Amino acid sequence: MSEQHPRGSRFLSTLRRGAALVTAGLLVAPVASVPALVSAPAAQAEMWRGSQFWLQDYGVTEAWETSRGEGVTVAVIDTGIDASHPALEGAVVGGTDVSGGGTSAGGPVQQTATEHGTLVASLLAGRGQPSEDSGTEQQTLQEMSEEEWDEWFDDFLADLEDTYGEDWEEEVDQELLDEFYETRQFPGMDELDEDQPEEDLPGVDEDRPAGVVGVAPEADLLSISLVLEDPNPHGPSTEDQIAQAVTWAVDNGADIINMSIGSGMQDWPETWDEAFLYAEENDVLVVAASGNRASGHYSVGAPATIPGVLTVAGVDEARNISAESSSQGIAIDIAAVSEPLVGALPGGGYAMWTGTSGAAPIVAGAAALVMSAHPELSAQEVKHRLLSTADSAGSDGIDPEYGHGVLNVAEAVSGEVPAFNAADYETLQEWIRIHRRAEVDTDSHEDIPEDSGVVAGPEGEPRDLPRAADTRTAQDWAGPLTLGAAALAVVVLMTVAVVHLLSRRDGSGQHD
Repeated sequence: MSEQHPRGSRFLSTLRRGAALVTAGLLVAPVASVPALVSAPAAQAEMWRGSQFWLQDYGVTEAWETSRGEGVTVAVIDTGIDASHPALEGAVVGGTDVSGGGTSAGGPVQQTATEHGTLVASLLAGRGQPSEDSGTEQQTLQEMSEEEWDEWFDDFLADLEDTYGEDWEEEVDQELLDEFYETRQFPGMDELDEDQPEEDLPGVDEDRPAGVVGVAPEADLLSISLVLEDPNPHGPSTEDQIAQAVTWAVDNGADIINMSIGSGMQDWPETWDEAFLYAEENDVLVVAASGNRASGHYSVGAPATIPGVLTVAGVDEARNISAESSSQGIAIDIAAVSEPLVGALPGGGYAMWTGTSGAAPIVAGAAALVMSAHPELSAQEVKHRLLSTADSAGSDGIDPEYGHGVLNVAEAVSGEVPAFNAADYETLQEWIRIHRRAEVDTDSHEDIPEDSGVVAGPEGEPRDLPRAADTRTAQDWAGPLTLGAAALAVVVLMTVAVVHLLSRRDGSGQHD
C-alpha cells in the first residue's frame, strides 16, 4: 500500500449504546463540537433496532398496544425521502417537490444534507425490515484479495478527501486507520454482542424485526422536498418553498406536519402567516425542531416560534438537555431524545446522528399515535395530551429548556389528562390580530374640506405608523438555516464512503 495514511490527533470517542454500530465514521472526528452523523453499511440491521432505547424508555412499545399510527397522515417538509429504503417500504404514500430541483414524488434533492429527510422519516414512521434483507449482498471486505482490498482502501481515502478537502488528514486518527487497514474490521464492531436474541430487541415485529422502526410505524407519510441552500440553484427562495410546502401538505390531507428545519431567528416572513394560518384553520398540527446550539442557534428560531406550532427541544439518554443539540426559549413546548439517535440513509444504509431534527419526528410520531387512538380530538387537543402528560423536568411550570417536560408516549395515548381549555393555548390567528398592523395607503387619503372647520397640522412628513416587522430576505434567515443545517443534527457529514463504495461495487457488478 502506498504511503497515504493521514496524520492527526483527534479521534471520535466510542458512542454509548450504539458503539458497535459505528463503522468507518469512527475514523473521523467532528469539527469542534457540532453534532455528527456516522454512517455504516446496512449489515447487521438488528443492531440498529437494538440501539433505539427510546422505544421502551419513552413508552412507545407500551403505546403500540393501543395504536401504531394507522389512519394518520404526516407530511415531512425536508430534503426529500428515499421511499425505496427497506425500512420505509410502503410508508410514503404521496409527495411533491417545491425546490424546482427534485422529483414529483418528493425524493431526496441533492444538497449539503441530502440524507436529512430520510433520517427524519425513519424515526417518525419507519417500518423496520426483514432480517433476511439486513445483510449486504456485495463481496465482504474480508473476502477481497490483497489487490482488491488495496484498490478499495485507496478509493476510501479518496472519498475522505473528496468529502473534507485536502486537509482531511488532520481529522483522522493514524493508529485507528492503520488498524482498520490491517484487520479490515470496522472500529467498534468487536464490542457488539451479535448473539442478542431478537425477542429482546425493543419493538420487534415478527415480519420486520430489523432496521429502524419509527414511533408511528403504521402512519402514512407525505414527502415534500425542498432545498435549504441560499441561493437555491433551482429557483424558488427558501421562504417561498416553505410557504408552498405547508399549503400543499394541508391540501393533500396531512393531519400533522413535521418541520425539522429552522432559521435561528425568532421572527418570520409575513408570507408565512397565510400558510401557517391555513394549517391552523384546517386543524393540522405543525411540529418543529427548536434548533441546535452547536449550529449557533442558542434561542429558538422560526418556524418553531410561530404561535400554535408544537416546538420540540432535545435531551440525551439521561434526559439532560443536550449541550449542543437543543436551543432554548419560551417557545419550547416539550423535550424528546435528540442524542444518540439512529436513522435510515438514502440508498439502504443506516446512520448514527444527533440533534433536535431527530427529536421532532419522535414527537410527531407520538402525536400520530394519539390521533389514531383518539380520532375525535382536534389538533390542539392532541397537543394538550402530549404536553399535559409529559414527565416533569427542569424548573416548576414551563421551563425554557424542557417546556412542559419530557415526552411520555404511553401516557399521552392512554393516560388521564386534565380538561382541555382552548384559552391555555395561543393561536396564530389571535397573534396576527394583535401584532400585525395593516399598512396605511398614504395615497388613499382625501384632502380636508376647506369648510370642515378642521385645522391641518404642521407641514412635513407624517409620523410613521406602527407596522409589522419587515420581511427578511432569504439571505437574512435562510443563510443561518443552511449553515445550521436547518435545526439539523447533520451539520457535519461524517464519511459515507463505506456505503457509497460498497454500493458502487455492487452496482458495477450488475452492469458487467
